[in-house]
Amino acid sequence: MTQILFGQSYYLHFDPKLWDAMQPYPPLGTLYAASYVRARGYDVALFDAMLADSEDEWAAALDQHKPQYAVIYEDNFNYLSKMCLLRMREAAFAMIAMAKQRGCTVILCGADATDHYADYFAKGADYVLLGEGEETLGELLDQLSAGKDADNIIGLASRQTSVVSRRPDIKDLDSLPFPAWDLVDISKYKNVWLEHHGYYSMNMVTTRGCPYHCNWCAKPIWGQRYNSRSPENVAKEMKWLKENFAPDHIWFADDILGLRPHWIEKFADLLQENDSVIPFKCLQRADLINEKTAAALAKAGCKTVWIGAESGSQKILDAMDKGDKVEDIYRAAELLHRNGIEVGFFLQFGYPGEVWDDVQKTLQMVRDCAPDDIGISVSYPLPGTKFFERVKTELGEKQNWVDSDDLAMLYRGPYPQEFYRILHGRVHHEFRMRRAWRNGDLHGIVRSPYYLLGLVNAEIKLRQYL
Repeated sequence: MTQILFGQSYYLHFDPKLWDAMQPYPPLGTLYAASYVRARGYDVALFDAMLADSEDEWAAALDQHKPQYAVIYEDNFNYLSKMCLLRMREAAFAMIAMAKQRGCTVILCGADATDHYADYFAKGADYVLLGEGEETLGELLDQLSAGKDADNIIGLASRQTSVVSRRPDIKDLDSLPFPAWDLVDISKYKNVWLEHHGYYSMNMVTTRGCPYHCNWCAKPIWGQRYNSRSPENVAKEMKWLKENFAPDHIWFADDILGLRPHWIEKFADLLQENDSVIPFKCLQRADLINEKTAAALAKAGCKTVWIGAESGSQKILDAMDKGDKVEDIYRAAELLHRNGIEVGFFLQFGYPGEVWDDVQKTLQMVRDCAPDDIGISVSYPLPGTKFFERVKTELGEKQNWVDSDDLAMLYRGPYPQEFYRILHGRVHHEFRMRRAWRNGDLHGIVRSPYYLLGLVNAEIKLRQYL
């Protein structure tokens, strides 16, 4: 009998777009929580929903381990968990019911549970960890194991509590044990990556939180705070992963990698000194990339940097409270490309006040900067954001996407929803055609007539809305 069974409710199988992309990563936040409570002496096991077929596999894990505590601890480093997708919420509700049927004490942690803990209590959950969960979970388990009252624990919501306070964040991230990778079926992930992509990628994080004020970005876990591991600690883990699992690639899931001054430069030196370089991709803000940063990223082995470009219109960036300039995006792309680093742009359409001219500026930015990849979304109002407060009176019954390919306009955007679905295809058609010719991609060049036809047809349809 296992004391604690950890799980999470993000099932790749329930997200068709991401299932087709097939780039799965284990739930890193869940692995941190498991290693943290195991270090406190608890016996733990893991149910990994990422590659599971359905919630039935959670039921089987419950029957196998017979845990006293079922902890549905979402991977708070997975941006899709922060988006609170409806299909995954339904999965969490089903998992709660299955655990309660087996007599477990059910504990939840995650963005959606933090925002809507009353809904989770209504489905049978016993406790919800608010925000960052490790220390609160450790204290809760200690109290429950000793038969003591747990209702006054900071950062904990229960059926009995009426006033809920947040626990201060963990500042010394180096004090945390490395994620419990031994609980993961590494070979299963490795085989999937090799079959679909020809290389094996693992995930890491170096920070928690983001200090910037983009007004559409929900921050239910860490709020506006930002804490960082030391470059020494991260380099040590990277060396350990290289020696034990030999990944071909690392995905740093941080909101921003290396925000602190000279962090990336020191990190690069340590990796070089200890033969720990592994190609990686990461996220960066455009205004943080300068010549030294770009060179240090290349030295550290960075293969790809994704930038939250969002828009090529300064008016829209200012309305979003992004805090950077369009010229920062241009400069960052140029510096990264000059250092041999691929560039990805996250683009966002449909923000209030965006007109056709703003859309055109974004399209021109993509042409000029020539990113190697793009990701497109429409503005998505989430609880706790200024953007949500601005449009909440326009929201209907549906306030979350079902999955990541939903792309529904949940409020009254500048144009109808169908406009953005057409725009999504139009941008991708032009991008893929230009990238194929730029890179000499024969397959893409052969498909250019298809891309061009799709672009022209989409442009005609879009102009009907103007």
